[in-house]
Amino acid sequence: MFREAVIFHNALDIAEIVRRLLEEGWEIDPEDLAHISPYLTEHIERFGEYSTHELGIEPEAYDPKLDVDFTLLREGDLNVVGLDQAA
Repeated sequence: MFREAVIFHNALDIAEIVRRLLEEGWEIDPEDLAHISPYLTEHIERFGEYSTHELGIEPEAYDPKLDVDFTLLREGDLNVVGLDQAA
């Protein structure tokens, strides 16, 4: 469960960065996003102690919408960007 929570948190961070870049006028290429993985754990102390309930901070509502056209990455087009091969 811990790994999944880290992956989810990283995915939220990546989405927020993409939103900020879009707001600043950057053009986001879906092929570039296809190479980003939320499974990054170098910044996590896996067996450390984490306590967030004491902070009393309510999380903001999550907006899942990204204004990026992913139609190029449909299943039939995965070989175009090399995503049809197993890692």
